[in-house]
Amino acid sequence: MTSTTRETRTTRETRTIADLVDEVVVGPLPVRITAYDGSKTGPDSAQRTLHIGTPRAVSYLATAPGDLGMARAYTTGDLVVEGVHPGNPYDALVDLEELHFRRPDPRLVVDLAKVLGLRGLTPPPPPPQEALPRWRRVTEGLRHSFTRDREAIAHHYDVSNRFYEHVLGPTMTYTCAVFPDRDAGLDAAQENKYRLVFDKLALRPGDRLLDIGCGWGGMVRYAARRGVHALGVTLSKEQAAWAQAAIEREGVADLATVRHEDYRNVPETGFDAISSIGITEHIGVRNYPAYFRWMLAHVKEGGLVLNHCITRPDNRPRSTGAFIDRYIFPDGELTGSGRIITTMQDNGFEVLHEENLREHYALTLAGWSENLVESWSACVDEVGEATAKVWGLYLAGCRRGFERNVVQLHQVLAARLDDARLPRVPLRPWWAS
Repeated sequence: MTSTTRETRTTRETRTIADLVDEVVVGPLPVRITAYDGSKTGPDSAQRTLHIGTPRAVSYLATAPGDLGMARAYTTGDLVVEGVHPGNPYDALVDLEELHFRRPDPRLVVDLAKVLGLRGLTPPPPPPQEALPRWRRVTEGLRHSFTRDREAIAHHYDVSNRFYEHVLGPTMTYTCAVFPDRDAGLDAAQENKYRLVFDKLALRPGDRLLDIGCGWGGMVRYAARRGVHALGVTLSKEQAAWAQAAIEREGVADLATVRHEDYRNVPETGFDAISSIGITEHIGVRNYPAYFRWMLAHVKEGGLVLNHCITRPDNRPRSTGAFIDRYIFPDGELTGSGRIITTMQDNGFEVLHEENLREHYALTLAGWSENLVESWSACVDEVGEATAKVWGLYLAGCRRGFERNVVQLHQVLAARLDDARLPRVPLRPWWAS
């Protein structure tokens, strides 16, 4: 603690919130912190201020240290971040990367009890936007069962189609775009992503494509506009309804269909190609072998599959962090591209090509954040301020994760060999990058 950071002198009997913050923080604070009791700490020159507005905020932070407690306090409005737009708190998250904590002295619990009362040491009820913890989801079925997967997808994707229209823009595409250059716009980059997947799969008019986890049908409609018979399946009822209406509007109903259906229930086989864009994150690493065997059984000999998903920079499977699991993707699980490639190979595919699009996802998330800020009032009207704030926090945090190589995005192209043990493709990559 320095003289420039303390504006309220206290004794142990009258500890302030600023005292408690200083006790657990190592090194200089990267932000200014103010509290409801009038105490302050941190540099006067800081560009951003965290205001701890209520005793409940302290309870959230104390009973769930880390990103979960901060998310709870921020979502409820008990913790206010001054100096950033709530639709894009990216700069504040960058600041907080420099925040480091020490193990608190046991006496801190006594001090907290004096400040909050004993009830304040009991976790307050979480915001309604928060899903149950993993251990309590057993009532929804085993992890990655049909029922539990359906519930997890609905938690995130059935928020509001209108809300997603504001955030995602006219392409209604909620996966990593592919930017031809850093100055390209988000919508053009999303169209370029579909072009890249279409070309990698060597699709031609008359071919049959299955898109697993098709979202709002962007890939399905892109392929149908080019003469391909495309079927998309999604576990989100809201997505399926929106996608089917878009298919009708665009006049491609003779070629495209989106169904509200688990991919495991798709009866059709013999597809020329299968695309899996942003769905593997929901499958579960232990289920990868069954997932890729299912693909192998449903694509024709000589056919191609493309798996596009978020990955880790290493190959150790890990569940997502507490904030992402409770607020964004319940039951989400990530591993590295090496694990995905190995599993595809071990289950009958020949892997032809892979590439990492990590920086493209950071740019994509920045674009979604801009859309959220620009349409903030409409988004709040649609889903409420708390949910909109969750999304601002989520998009900004994920962007930072991709920038720092905490997570990556890989596309893996593979073939089911025919009897001649040859993929039916040219010797060298045939698509434009």
